[in-house]
Amino acid sequence: MDNFKEDVVVRRNNLLGNVLYVLCWVFLVVFGFYGLMLLQVLMFAFSIPNLLVTLLSIAAAVSLFFVKDNFKVEFEYAFTNGVLDFAKVMRGARRKELGSMNVANVAAAGHVAHDSFRKFLAMKDVERKNWFLNRDGNLFYFYYVKENKKHMIIIEPSEEMETMIRRYLAAGVYQG
Repeated sequence: MDNFKEDVVVRRNNLLGNVLYVLCWVFLVVFGFYGLMLLQVLMFAFSIPNLLVTLLSIAAAVSLFFVKDNFKVEFEYAFTNGVLDFAKVMRGARRKELGSMNVANVAAAGHVAHDSFRKFLAMKDVERKNWFLNRDGNLFYFYYVKENKKHMIIIEPSEEMETMIRRYLAAGVYQG
């Protein structure tokens, strides 16, 4: 029988994210409309300052278009027989695969509140990946070395997923 668990982590208090998302849309429309109006002015009266302002307005609108989705983010964790897959979902529409990991290959794992987390975090040249949304959540870390580089992944699994993960960890890896 397969051990399968999928968790979707959403931000519990997303008022700021929602406000910023709406503000991005508002300014995107304002900068886009203003840039198009200035583009029309450039057709009749070309000048370098008008060209710069037009390009800045259009660049701001395009930048906001690509940034706005980062305010509506979810993380998905899928655990299947010892393999943990990570994905970032933006605005419920775009999915970005973050990676996959066999938990049997992890050097250390445990809760962020444990002292061992600070020991691994203080190590030199550790690449940390924060794949969680709620700082007050049940945060769990994985420390591993891949291709002579030290990595640490911090996630926010449910209690059920954490129990499944702990069953597949090698002896002595779980730090508490």
